[in-house]
Amino acid sequence: MFEQELHDKEHRHLLRSLVRISSCQGPRVVMSGKEVLLLCSNNYLGLAEHPALAQAAHDALERYGAGSGASRLISGNMDLHEGLEQRIAGFKGTEAAILFNSGYAANTGAIPAIAGERDVILSDELNHASIIDGCRLSRARTVVYRHRDPDHLESLLKEHAACRRKLIVTDGVFSMDGDIAPLPDLALLAERYDAMLMVDDAHGTGVLGKRGRGTVEHFGLEGRVQIQMGTLGKALGSYGAYVAGDRGLIAYLLNSSRSYIFSTSLPPAVCAASIAALDIVDHEPWRRDRLWQNRGRLANGLASKGISLGASATPIIPVVLGSAEKTLAAAGELFAAGVIATAIRPPSVPDGSSRIRTTVMATHSDQDVDKALAVFGMLKHQGMLGESA
Repeated sequence: MFEQELHDKEHRHLLRSLVRISSCQGPRVVMSGKEVLLLCSNNYLGLAEHPALAQAAHDALERYGAGSGASRLISGNMDLHEGLEQRIAGFKGTEAAILFNSGYAANTGAIPAIAGERDVILSDELNHASIIDGCRLSRARTVVYRHRDPDHLESLLKEHAACRRKLIVTDGVFSMDGDIAPLPDLALLAERYDAMLMVDDAHGTGVLGKRGRGTVEHFGLEGRVQIQMGTLGKALGSYGAYVAGDRGLIAYLLNSSRSYIFSTSLPPAVCAASIAALDIVDHEPWRRDRLWQNRGRLANGLASKGISLGASATPIIPVVLGSAEKTLAAAGELFAAGVIATAIRPPSVPDGSSRIRTTVMATHSDQDVDKALAVFGMLKHQGMLGESA
């Protein structure tokens, strides 16, 4: 019964499939039996393969076993869960934090718990799908403001001033464009119109800020953002997610968030690896420095070849090609030349904006970045990325 729909996706170059990786998530991976340069991972600091995380997980496996056995409110609350939450709260500079099993579970659990039928959610038009679904699950009215447009947001706040509770929600770093939310403007509007501000810092945690605390630290807004959500599976190299805020918010989510209440808790080994990752972020700032050096090398090299970076201001650099067919062809040529960078197509991005989404890691060498630039230069010369400069 689904064959026609799959055929339609294939016809529109939107059919997806899995490609097997049989190595760790390093700067180079073995994919379909071939070693290739990995240029699309969210493993920004190179921690997914760090021996300290593996050792912490191994030690926890020996002590606690493989699984937690139940939800946190039944018998699945272990000392490693509480230890990680305390560590996250200290890291983010908040009173408390609460763990979720994924970023998707965090957003689809927290947003419907916070906003109800008498409330309004104001959401950036390019927010992540998990935020969009969290809004859909909420009984609140959701209004979408133009991407990174505080003026439009303010007009909507004025229009919905009578609502009981107003929640502004935004990505900190937008995952498909690499641009950063105008958080100072949003914080000011939240204060002016008595709204709460929630930031999804999945791609900012470990990457932005002097100490890697994310977009709030990046803008110096500590204490002015009520709800900070983030993930442990990107720059921190582990798995899971969290919401950080004041004690009242966290206690409320513990009692109200369905994705928290009705899910078996994270395996203890995952929690141990995440604690180790936070320690590395604190003690090895060179990783963040190296990440930004690699970002500069790639961005400057692409720009010198006449390849637009869009509004990217982070290690996420999209090369927008437009059509899904053209983007798939470019991704295929990249792979043939030894570089894996995924073709991103609708519904992940709007129609007509399919792209190759590139990301660098701290563990990429100069030679790795230069190889990627050489391959992109070849595709540019062949006209696959637009007219040659």
